[in-house]
Amino acid sequence: MYWYHWNFFGMHFFWWMLWIVFIIVLFGWMTPVPRRTARLYREDPLAILQRRYAAGEITTAEYEERKAHIQKDLGHPTP
Repeated sequence: MYWYHWNFFGMHFFWWMLWIVFIIVLFGWMTPVPRRTARLYREDPLAILQRRYAAGEITTAEYEERKAHIQKDLGHPTP
């Protein structure tokens, strides 16, 4: 009878730990990303424009026009 008590406690302990880990993972996954970190994942508009130009999605004239517009909006000097 004494052995059965410890065996039950072992499984009981296992299930409690499993649920605690599950809840920690669930809430950890649901936490929003801080804005400072989110900015690191956002791509630069000029990089997007260069990627589209390299892929052939836009012409050279469109690239130059949009590049000048983006640089004006971002405050970059136009060469």
